[in-house]
This record gives sequence, C-alpha cells and structure tokens, in this order.
Amino acid sequence: MSRFLVGITGASGAAYGRRLVEVLLERGQEVWLVVTPAGRQVLGQEGGIHLPEDPRDAARVAGEAFGAGVTYFDAADLNAPPASGSVPLDGTVLVPCSMGALSAVATGAARNLLERAADVALKEGRRLVLVPRETPLSLVHLRNLVAAAEAGARIVPAMPGFYHQPRRVEDLVDFVVGRVLRALGLADDLVPPWGA
Repeated sequence: MSRFLVGITGASGAAYGRRLVEVLLERGQEVWLVVTPAGRQVLGQEGGIHLPEDPRDAARVAGEAFGAGVTYFDAADLNAPPASGSVPLDGTVLVPCSMGALSAVATGAARNLLERAADVALKEGRRLVLVPRETPLSLVHLRNLVAAAEAGARIVPAMPGFYHQPRRVEDLVDFVVGRVLRALGLADDLVPPWGA
C-alpha cells in the first residue's frame, strides 16, 4: 500500500479532489487529506461537505464524507507528519490548486501544512502534482507554473478531453482524475485511452 497526500485548496473544482480521494481509497491506498480554510469553503459550496474549523471535528466529518482510510490533518498544524521530509509519502497532489497555493509552491513560501508538504515533496524529489483550474491565466500565473515545473512539479491542468464521449459531469471529472493518477505513477482505468 502506498501513501498519498491530497490537498484541497480554495480554487473551484473540489469535485476533482473528492473523486481522487475516492479512487485512491478504492485501490487500497492510504490517503492523507489537508484542506485549506478556503478549500473548506469551496467543499461546502460545491460539494456539500462542511468541515468545521475545530481540527478534531473536521477529522470526524472528513472521515464520514470521504470514507475510512482518510487521515485528516489541519492546514495550520505545521507539526503534523506531512511537514517532515523524514516521513515517507509516495505522492502529493494539490487538487484543485489555487493560484495562491501555486505561488507559494513556486516560491517556497511554506505558510501552512499543505504548502510545506508540497515544498517537502520538491526538496525530497518526490512526486508533486498540481492541478490548476484557473482561467484565464495571467502572465504571473504562467510564470509560477513554469517555476513549479522547473522545480520538479507535474502540472496537470483541470482540462478534460471529450474524445471519450462524456455523458455526465462525472465523466469529465474522471478524465482529469485519470491524468492525475498517471502523474502519480498509477494506472488510469477511469477513461479508455484514445482509439480504444
């Protein structure tokens, strides 16, 4: 079993993070979850998951909403295991990745646990996947994406394809989540490959 950290930030697109957690758990992977304060707002608005501010209550609600096998860490807790490079992780994903979180990753400004975990992934040479959902992108955003990629992050924009003939919004979400799985070195069996 591998261990992955999934971070949900304040960008729209919480469905991508929720589905990634679901798929990883279905595959028997261990999932560590970090949700930023803005990510909590988006989860509530877009997904009906209302994580309380109290970390213990948030951990309980996250377990109920995401399922057994999820370990929730408060974004303000810089003493939590994901903050240390000595704690093994097989991959870290910011999904969705807000432009503020991207900026922190690109500049090494580890102001909270999620940003620190991303920084640790880069310094330890581990898989770091960023899933930006902003549009349009400014030159600042583009430069931060390049800086993060140059530092070793994989950039997987939330840009679903349509060749698989999606019929539901969930099919579009699965397309992006499948690409994230590939970036983590895992099999993508959510969407058939081109031409299949």
